[in-house]
Amino acid sequence: MTKRLITTVLALICAAGLVFAGGASEAADDGVTKIGISKLMSHPALDSVEQGVQDYLNEAGLPVEFELQNANGDISTAASIAQQFRTSGCDIVLGIATGTAQALANIFTDIPVVFAAVTDPVDAGLVSSWEGSADTNVCGVSDANPVEQQIQLLVDITGAQSIGNIYASGEANGVNLMEQAKAACEKIGVEFVEVAVSNSSEVRQAAQSIVNRVDAIYIATDNAVISALPAIDQVCSDAGIPLFSSDPSGVDGLECLISWGFDYYSLGLRTGQMIEEIIGGANPGLLGSVVLDDPADFELWFNLDTAAKLGIEIPQEYLDSASVLIQDGQQVRQ
Repeated sequence: MTKRLITTVLALICAAGLVFAGGASEAADDGVTKIGISKLMSHPALDSVEQGVQDYLNEAGLPVEFELQNANGDISTAASIAQQFRTSGCDIVLGIATGTAQALANIFTDIPVVFAAVTDPVDAGLVSSWEGSADTNVCGVSDANPVEQQIQLLVDITGAQSIGNIYASGEANGVNLMEQAKAACEKIGVEFVEVAVSNSSEVRQAAQSIVNRVDAIYIATDNAVISALPAIDQVCSDAGIPLFSSDPSGVDGLECLISWGFDYYSLGLRTGQMIEEIIGGANPGLLGSVVLDDPADFELWFNLDTAAKLGIEIPQEYLDSASVLIQDGQQVRQ
């Protein structure tokens, strides 16, 4: 190899490294950053994340353009969307939920890949550590919930001795959360009864299969399951047992007794902030994986109408800490 050729190759390598280290600030020739957003499916939590990202970046006054895609719960579709983003020349790609984030990370190594609403990005193979590394182009915001504390709250209020759980066996996020719930029940000393589903259409039947064997049902932020929350709610209501949901964004209008979890719109805003940092030149890998820990980012809901129907009295100390109470069919924000 000639000296001139060596010099040229080294220059190209250095230029590529500078583009990667500097995020996406130089990716768009026209000054507009094209952001591809791939959402695993449409339900209130993931929709809120998507909206929060767009609102944050638009309100920040950044020149951005969004390409929005919905995989409708299908991993092969998520892979096709990733290829489509490659063809359309996206500068940054965002995967909302584990399956879509994995699909994007499998395709893109040369532009920033951001994830949102992924419970455990290390377990999902998206990153090697939560702290981040300059060697990766992936970063994002986790929706890791305090599973043990959620189940403890459910047990404290209802006195349940057996907890049912439905999870999607094909979704890494769902399996991870099921294992956390199982470990929590073992630690607390209550029975854990789980049932697996492969998609949302199986959720109602799964709920019916365990509802008469448990004292309460706990639903984590498992996308395939949470998207069918109204069906679970109906089964629990008919059987007269309490339902706990880790996603407050989907319980309005339901009889779900307790919901405690993220405000997913806030999660979207934080994700938008991370994308803003990348547009500004930040190395995505060094941003790491963020977990929201501000109490303001969580909401605790109690349905007092359901509590009265089930004969459950919720202690005042819990009511005082609630974000939303539902009484006489109306939401009361505190």
